[in-house]
Amino acid sequence: MTDITDHELVARVKSGDKGAFDVLVRKYQGKVSGLVARYVYDRTEVEDVVQEVFLKAYRAIDRFREESAFYTWLYRIAVNTAKNHLVATGRRPPSHDVEVTDAINTDAGVRLHESATPERSIMTREIAEMLDATLRALPDDLREAIVLREIEGMTYEEIADVMSCPIGTVRSRIFRAREAIDKQLKPMLE
Repeated sequence: MTDITDHELVARVKSGDKGAFDVLVRKYQGKVSGLVARYVYDRTEVEDVVQEVFLKAYRAIDRFREESAFYTWLYRIAVNTAKNHLVATGRRPPSHDVEVTDAINTDAGVRLHESATPERSIMTREIAEMLDATLRALPDDLREAIVLREIEGMTYEEIADVMSCPIGTVRSRIFRAREAIDKQLKPMLE
């Protein structure tokens, strides 16, 4: 089942093939976990929410009309489930700090790591913490747009589809999010 498209897997699930859904879970579990972790900061809770996302997706697969990509549909379920979890738990703060990992997989990232001094390590961690706090403080629509663009790597068209809004609105939200991030990080970087 490695070369089968999402469309074919969804068709198999709709016809009763539970194994096809397992393939979709394995394919998207990492992405969904990363996405949920942008909203829910406790690792144990993230696992619970991710499990709930896939359970909801499985139960609703017959209603998936395939007007968009499977991941776009799953993304909507994940965001809504994460937000509902936060509301249900009274938006309580996480029990521990978010671990920020370096997503750069380039030679420059390796060179930076090799030349890291304690001061640079502290500054990098402080910048990552400030960035994470800034993202958390953004209004939901701005945070969602910037995360979709910069972390998920979606196009403006895909984001407009996911957020059910015009592309111009997506561009505006991303611009405003970047402005807020720049405003917060500029003093640290000077």
